[in-house]
Amino acid sequence: MKITCLTVGKVKEKFYIQAIAEFVKRLGKYVKLEIKEVPDEKTPDKAGEKLEEQIKNMEGMRLLKHIRDTDYVIALAIEGEMPDSVQLAGRIEQLGVGGISHIVFVIGGSLGLGSEVLRRADYKLSFSRMTFPHQLMRVILLEQIYRSYRIINGEPYHK
Repeated sequence: MKITCLTVGKVKEKFYIQAIAEFVKRLGKYVKLEIKEVPDEKTPDKAGEKLEEQIKNMEGMRLLKHIRDTDYVIALAIEGEMPDSVQLAGRIEQLGVGGISHIVFVIGGSLGLGSEVLRRADYKLSFSRMTFPHQLMRVILLEQIYRSYRIINGEPYHK
């Protein structure tokens, strides 16, 4: 199985970079992992709804260029389903059993994901109804993918 984390923007904070690197290293035991970043758009203060939609759509077009028709796309979206860790592990395992060879997790920029990306998604995943910095979401996502593989392989994990 190959997993790609497709994200908008770069991670700038050293502590996030270190956490991401740790989970990339840990996941290497279980899966081929790739992290792809596309450039984000500058959002002016007090941007209106129309401009924010345009920005999300521009970022979305950049994301969609990296998604193939055969990819199974999981978009991180606040309105998505909120499985627990065991349920997420079960979904990942079932995708592999069902013949899916590439899962692409998509994390939007500070404004979220554009409508075209959400339409392309095969599944919408939410970690909470709260808003988190998109850089932190990379760490949370990678930790949950790592936890999923620990669960799938019957290895201990913290509850």
